[in-house]
Amino acid sequence: LLLTRKWNPEEENFTSYIVFPEIMSSSSSKPCCLVICSAAIDGVLTQPFIQAVTLLNSAFTLQLATPNGKTIEFVQQDDSSRRWLNDFRSKTVATPTRLDSIDVSRYAAVLIPPAPGALYDLAKDADVAAVLNQSVAERKPICAIGLGVAGLCGAMKDDGLTWTFASYSLSGPSVLSLARSPSFANMPLIIEDFIKDNGAVYSGSKADQVHVVVDQNLITGQNEESTVVAVQNLILLCNAR
Repeated sequence: LLLTRKWNPEEENFTSYIVFPEIMSSSSSKPCCLVICSAAIDGVLTQPFIQAVTLLNSAFTLQLATPNGKTIEFVQQDDSSRRWLNDFRSKTVATPTRLDSIDVSRYAAVLIPPAPGALYDLAKDADVAAVLNQSVAERKPICAIGLGVAGLCGAMKDDGLTWTFASYSLSGPSVLSLARSPSFANMPLIIEDFIKDNGAVYSGSKADQVHVVVDQNLITGQNEESTVVAVQNLILLCNAR
């Protein structure tokens, strides 16, 4: 809440009143950030999403987008995050738009938050690939974190054979960290292997430790623990443009 004062000419004094931030019109002066989320049943990790949105909201107007505009499934909720999501869902920004309707020129940056579901939909989605390719062409900052890095894997250059990020250094979940998951044997994509097999350089640290790589316009975080630092770097990179 913000307390402000306004001159009242009838009473010839100042009147104090409260302004609620959610109804202020200052958002029009902010650049827009596109947040690409998985709509698969494995969903988006709740706490990293909250961290990312909270940080981004200070610098950007946000637009969520999913394949076909489907509803986001938030996983690993607790009582506190459930209350936050209930409040968040009451806002217009919580309704995702369709990825195939996105005009990349309207956005200053792209974020793919940590999402186990990204392995199953974003990694092979043609609309995600189109958004990423245009963002690279326009040198817009792109940030992908944890299993959200899988969302980068479907972007190919015009020849259809070369990965868009083949010349980059990236981080993402390591084979060892993924091997701890009960669903490891059924994962359709192992991010570390994909990065190495497609001409990029993989960089990783110890499991569950913060590790972020910035290469050109691309920011990647190894895991959900890297969310805050990765998003902070996204904001800094946008501010430096």
